[in-house]
Amino acid sequence: MVRLVASKAKDWYDPAGSEPALASVRSGSATLGCIPWQALEAEVSAWDKLALDAAEPNPFFESWYLLPSLRHLPETEHVRILRFEHDGLLAGLMPLVRDWRYYGRPLPNMASWLHPNCFCGVPLVARGSEAAFWHALLDWADREAGAALFLHLRGIVLGGPLYAALQAVAELQGRQVALVHDEARAMLASDLSPDAYLEASLTGKKRKELRRQASRLADEGAVRFERRSGQADLDAWCDAFLDLERKGWKGNAGSALACSDATAALFRESLRGAAERGRLERLALLLDDQRIAMLVTFLTAPGAYSFKTAFDESYARFSPGVLLQRENLAVLERPEIAWTDSCAASDHPMIDHLWRERRHVGRLSVAIGGRARRAAFRLLARAETGRRSPGPTL
Repeated sequence: MVRLVASKAKDWYDPAGSEPALASVRSGSATLGCIPWQALEAEVSAWDKLALDAAEPNPFFESWYLLPSLRHLPETEHVRILRFEHDGLLAGLMPLVRDWRYYGRPLPNMASWLHPNCFCGVPLVARGSEAAFWHALLDWADREAGAALFLHLRGIVLGGPLYAALQAVAELQGRQVALVHDEARAMLASDLSPDAYLEASLTGKKRKELRRQASRLADEGAVRFERRSGQADLDAWCDAFLDLERKGWKGNAGSALACSDATAALFRESLRGAAERGRLERLALLLDDQRIAMLVTFLTAPGAYSFKTAFDESYARFSPGVLLQRENLAVLERPEIAWTDSCAASDHPMIDHLWRERRHVGRLSVAIGGRARRAAFRLLARAETGRRSPGPTL
């Protein structure tokens, strides 16, 4: 049984501006604490070791991405980190916020913290510590619920080891877990060669059209691809990507990374950190040495994440983005990479037709607190899902 080490009755986040109460729980040699995110600045080395031994890779919660996100993005002053220690080692972490609203409704909750450029919310947990992490986190949430009616987990990979461990712990505790949203996004995972995969994915007519477009593009000038994994020319490459993305529809919509100093800084700093750790691949299609399509991929073996892509819309008739993705199928030949998450929305008009596998990512709401709070949660979950939510009866 997890026992309380130190706590305060008041919430650790008070919208009026009070300081957070730091609470910890301990189970045997496992400790879970809620700390300000700045405290992790001193643990980057241990954090990086955790990432290399994670049960499930999540680059967006690694030091080189999460810290720049918290430093540069607005409204991060109330983000806290659930820090899990097992046998004296950093063994898990997840950013957390308290919110008085739940997707526009006045329902207080505690939730994992994500932002629009964070495409996975799976906690970073050491392999073998999955169940211990959830035991400690859920016990902490029960005791420190405050005004929160439930725990909300976003960006959870359904079917992954962290999801399976949560289900097992919840079943053991008789705790309800409601799947309130599920989306399927394109994923690349196959034993086929790049050529065989392309043949299986696209019709002969579409492959012929791609060859024709590539040939027509070559009539415009010298065409080549560049693939880089180190830090060489990184700043100039980032400049080119940000400029290319801003010139397209995202720039017109105000959603390009360069439309905000904060997201531009996050992009530059995170790519630099990934490159320093050997976790970055940059791929580009060039016409006469001008980049007309670019792709950023985070390499987090055994998987990878296609973080951002952009193309020059003045060359749209040649489908430069598709030609770049055709070249990107070379990732299938990397023995250390078993799958690649597209990070794209469901039903993406381009990548969904090329990548045939699907990765299900969901939002989960989890019952916390005592009997009365859990009974209220059961009613809320039933109303949201329109059916009896999955999970054991409380």
